Amino acid sequence: MSQGSNFVDYVKICCRSGHGGAGSAHLHRDKFTATGGPDGGDGGRGGHVIVKGNAQLWTLLHLKFRKHVIAGDGDSGGSSLSTGKTGRDEILEVPLGTIARDAETGEVLFEINQDGETKILTGGGRGGLGNWHFKTATKQTPRFAQPGEEGQEVWNILELKLLADVGLVGFPNAGKSTLLSVVSAAKPEIADYAFTTLVPNLGIVAYRNGRSFVMADIPGIIEGASQGKGLGIRFLRHIERNSVLLFMVPADTTRTIKEEYQILLKELNEYNPELMHKPRVLAITKSDMLDDELLGEMKKELPADVPSVFISSVAQKNIAELKDMLWTEINKQ
Repeated sequence: MSQGSNFVDYVKICCRSGHGGAGSAHLHRDKFTATGGPDGGDGGRGGHVIVKGNAQLWTLLHLKFRKHVIAGDGDSGGSSLSTGKTGRDEILEVPLGTIARDAETGEVLFEINQDGETKILTGGGRGGLGNWHFKTATKQTPRFAQPGEEGQEVWNILELKLLADVGLVGFPNAGKSTLLSVVSAAKPEIADYAFTTLVPNLGIVAYRNGRSFVMADIPGIIEGASQGKGLGIRFLRHIERNSVLLFMVPADTTRTIKEEYQILLKELNEYNPELMHKPRVLAITKSDMLDDELLGEMKKELPADVPSVFISSVAQKNIAELKDMLWTEINKQ
């Protein structure tokens, strides 16, 4: 299977938690006691559906074909105040950066960011109370107990947002995949047409003195992505999880570099204004074909509020300088 078919960042699952066990209405009896008091135990809680963070996972592929998750029911209470057994919990392991939503309302329920972190996605029903809870001064032998609470059946969505130190932002064909293949061991599919990258690629970028950082090549956004055009919003959400955004504009763009940078900023702002607070670096790609005179002219039109560098992934031009700039921004965090 290619990486594309292995990368799953969205699954919809029907989660059914367990029913609570019924409380017992037992009255104490033994060879010395013919009419003892109530000693019915409580029912066991129904099983939860639980989501657990696993730092070794990068995708939701293992949940793609698991449409129904059913937790176990709790057992009924017994005599001698014995509580019923708790229903079996179902644990769904997910990569860090996974968000759980209610499929009907779209409401975000929680987010998993730590290895081993657990959250209850669908809670099991409570066990019913045994009859000894209902004993009073006037009712010494209640012959009734509570039934267990029903479990829940809910459709939930699990969505992955990639965790990376640097996210590459640019239109299709801006040279993002090429850069990632040059600075890391990632082998993204590269071709000279729009939307080659259909899934995010992650690469570990080696830096000086054995240090490294994670770079994510996020599929190209286009004007209107924030309204869901093209491959829009599915990919914009991955940008939310990156600590530094590397904007990439090719030197051969038909617009000016400043115009293209402003369009990319506008898309991000419309999708999520909080993204505007992230540190930014601007790389002008494919700059090996520029002569000194043209380079001088283009430098004059660069946006003033963002550190920028002219690079060429193919010619390895200024790649070390770019890594230095990114490392500085990452460590300002």
